[in-house]
Amino acid sequence: MVKSDQFSITPIVASSSLRTLAYEALKAAITKMDIYGRPDEVRLDERKLSQDLGVSRTPVREALTVLEQEGFVRSEARRGVFVIKKTKKEIVGMIHAWAALESMAARLACERATDAQLKSLREIFPEFYEGRPSEHIDEYSDANIRFHQTIISLGQCEVIQDLSSNLLMHVRGIRNTALRQGERAEKSIKEHVQIIKALEARKGELAEGLVREHGLGLAAHVHQYGDYLV
Repeated sequence: MVKSDQFSITPIVASSSLRTLAYEALKAAITKMDIYGRPDEVRLDERKLSQDLGVSRTPVREALTVLEQEGFVRSEARRGVFVIKKTKKEIVGMIHAWAALESMAARLACERATDAQLKSLREIFPEFYEGRPSEHIDEYSDANIRFHQTIISLGQCEVIQDLSSNLLMHVRGIRNTALRQGERAEKSIKEHVQIIKALEARKGELAEGLVREHGLGLAAHVHQYGDYLV
């Protein structure tokens, strides 16, 4: 999955509710951003958004209201709408929540995923077996996010998928940043390999524990290195 510090949005084609379509397009664009990889705030221009989407400003305004209620953006009088960045304390809490969800998904994956799905993990993520991650950090960073999304998906639990989707924007950005700090990338890649082994062997309790400890390790890393967060 391509990450970016730029806001890139895909035009929509009207079919049912323009507000719903605008909401989905805006949320997708926000989620794909690496908001913690840039120091400045991301301001969303309502007029430009309506032009980019090819709709009037009304459904865009309504979509932004929903996104504000969900905690993705905030509206400031006479300043505009901004994508929300979480505080250090909030980020650590979100990582804890993600770790809980993903670890259960890993346990469920050992019960529900097919043999082919589990055996394909090594092929899908060759970045985990190709030298030091620092030698190809961008590729590894993308693979890192896809790996955690794949575990969520393999768990085949819609509730876990829905709950984790609203955490993804912040967890993705923090993971991308963390991989470039200290020895996090080297530690992360070793843990990924162990997680894959546990999933392949369908050792649900072990996979659950490894994924949970991996997430808690990220939370500890952010606590140590996250002074750049507000």
